[in-house]
Amino acid sequence: MGNTYTESQKKATYKYLHNTDEIKIRVPKGTKAVYKEHADSMNESLHEFLCRAITTQIDIDNLDKKA
Repeated sequence: MGNTYTESQKKATYKYLHNTDEIKIRVPKGTKAVYKEHADSMNESLHEFLCRAITTQIDIDNLDKKA
């Protein structure tokens, strides 16, 4: 019971995956735990933290270009 993958779940999964890009990164052993610990301390998921960190760095880089 509860282990059936319904047609509506399949459609929802396809819709989600079809509208997203995937980025995979590899980091040295132990680094993920450091990132996760920091994200937790900021009440964020690891995904939210990494997206925020990347976006922040892009903003900083763009400001540096203008200076």
